[in-house]
Amino acid sequence: MNRTLVVTNDFPPRQGGIQTFVAALLATRPPGSLVVYASDHPGAAEHDATLPYPVVRAGTSMLLPTPGATRAAARLAREHSCDTVFFGAAAPLGLMAPALRRSGVRRLVGATHGHETGWVALPGARAMMRRIAAGLDVLTYISDYTQRELAPALADRTSMVQLSPGVDVDRFTPQVDGTPVRERYGLGEDPVVVCVSRLVRRKGQDVLVEGWPEVLARHPRARLLLVGGGPLEQRLRRMVAERGLDGSVVLTGAVPAAELPAHYAAGDVFAMPCRTRRAGLDVEGLGMVFLEAAACGRPVVAGTSGGAPETVREGETGHVVDPRSPAAVARVLGDLLADPARAAAMGAAGRAWVEQRWSWTTIAETFAAVLEG
Repeated sequence: MNRTLVVTNDFPPRQGGIQTFVAALLATRPPGSLVVYASDHPGAAEHDATLPYPVVRAGTSMLLPTPGATRAAARLAREHSCDTVFFGAAAPLGLMAPALRRSGVRRLVGATHGHETGWVALPGARAMMRRIAAGLDVLTYISDYTQRELAPALADRTSMVQLSPGVDVDRFTPQVDGTPVRERYGLGEDPVVVCVSRLVRRKGQDVLVEGWPEVLARHPRARLLLVGGGPLEQRLRRMVAERGLDGSVVLTGAVPAAELPAHYAAGDVFAMPCRTRRAGLDVEGLGMVFLEAAACGRPVVAGTSGGAPETVREGETGHVVDPRSPAAVARVLGDLLADPARAAAMGAAGRAWVEQRWSWTTIAETFAAVLEG
């Protein structure tokens, strides 16, 4: 059996989108085919004991392509007869690639996730990305948007293949019961718009709050449920208080991953009007929350940032809105709340599309082909 050494700084129990993506990818592979070399994190030993493949921790909270880490990776590849290496994030760990190839590794694959689109716009980071790409057999990208941004700088150095995150369609499903979440936050039977994401400016929760009075003008009993924690939380709470929205806007704070499906299910409409910031350096690579919401049978309202529009079939599974306009966002939300039958039809169409295009079964086939060449 061909074995793959996975070299990654991003790995559970540390939380984050890349960590979740990498762990889910590895869960699609035969357990005996993997060895993981990862950074350390509190709770790692307990977490690793539950996995069906060995995990070697680097003894540092930040795994970088230092000479010592490169030697350790090469040693693991030899000891476990790994002929393939997969970098959970190509930059910067992909700088190890030439040394690993010299040590006998046959195939080297690196993943990108979205933030790299900003890196290739900066001369120094662009040069590093080109150097990394030149050492890899395959560089993966998550969306058409990131491919368009990365290819001019990198496609002449390596092969590029789309490897998007997938959705666990057995976990995120229309059958999930959102009633306990509604009871927890006192939402009752009121119409609910839900947003599940980190509270940072790119995600657009502030746009939702700013436009919320216009939604209330049409739907006085509507509630806005903002799920997640992050640096924007205090500013959002001030915005809610200043606008007198305390009775209709609920901020949950951070929520355990196991409870996220029920939070999606608590909403009638999902909305995250994400916007690109910092001259393109802060951008949404894809936006798994839109696909998870669709898998739960909810119509989706997305912003225009990066690859986010690729998660919506306009007018069929939801809408893409101008995230710079709270009024435009509020109008679309109000229209969906006013027509529950249309919203439900969009949710059903979104569920069918996710099953067809975005399930882990489909992604697993692509990942296997990328690793096996």
